[in-house]
Amino acid sequence: MTDSPDATAKAADDATEDEEAARPTRSKATDELWEEVGVDPVEIALPRMVGYTLRAYRPASQLTPTEAPAPADEEDDPFAARERARAAEAAGISEAELAEEALQAENPELADTPDLTGDEEADTSDIEESEKTDESEEAEAPAEEVEEEEVPVFLSHRGRLLLFATPELLVSFIGSDAAHDLAQLDTWTTLVKRVTPDDIVPAEDDTYELDLVVENLRGGHDAWDLPLLISAGEVARDLGWALRLEPVITALATGSPLDDLDEALRTAASGGVGGMFARRRLRRIGAQQASLGWRTVIGKISAAVDWRD
Repeated sequence: MTDSPDATAKAADDATEDEEAARPTRSKATDELWEEVGVDPVEIALPRMVGYTLRAYRPASQLTPTEAPAPADEEDDPFAARERARAAEAAGISEAELAEEALQAENPELADTPDLTGDEEADTSDIEESEKTDESEEAEAPAEEVEEEEVPVFLSHRGRLLLFATPELLVSFIGSDAAHDLAQLDTWTTLVKRVTPDDIVPAEDDTYELDLVVENLRGGHDAWDLPLLISAGEVARDLGWALRLEPVITALATGSPLDDLDEALRTAASGGVGGMFARRRLRRIGAQQASLGWRTVIGKISAAVDWRD
């Protein structure tokens, strides 16, 4: 005898309640600490294991990410070198000249400006006077204050996310002098002095189960867990930007299939008439395509993780 839909839903609700009851509670002092330093502990579950890390949001002008490892040098690729040699030989020029032509083709502004001599010399006095006038007007015009957008930054180094198996390991690392991207925050010293393992309690909104995404999508439209998939999109975008993971950024870019899926999920979760139509849209999205796309995204993120266990 199979369970009724109501019984299944009740079982899922009970499981959720048990999970929330098992989650450690944060003290008032812990909440005040994270609010003061502008950093949050984050829990991320990946196919390999679950780990803890830190995330903050700051204006981009305040951040200087540690240099990521350079991609494989094309010079080390014998096939690319052979193709360059063939192209140069066919053009009857050296490889250096071929490279210079390619650079100028990609960046027209780098091309030399022809000298103006004799009758061809332009009278630039009017132009210079116009430029001075424009500069004067710009100086007199009041500067408009534009609020700078905040961007994510994680506990990472050289393009790799640092994930720790336990709060104790994370706090031990925080207290060390190891290099990482969060060390540049003006509140980092305060965090180092005050944080304890008891403070590593991620809020529900900062807990992400990426290990369940692909399996959930494969279960079909009726089984899709909207909050799970929406939160996965949020953290994946943050990680893609912070770690400079171009494949992840591209896969979730505006107008991509996974972005269309995310938009439909959010509309469906909002409810109402719009949510009803969004659920119809979701049924037109291929579960297989979505699961394959997310499998690639999670694979790229997992490959950029430095596990500390």
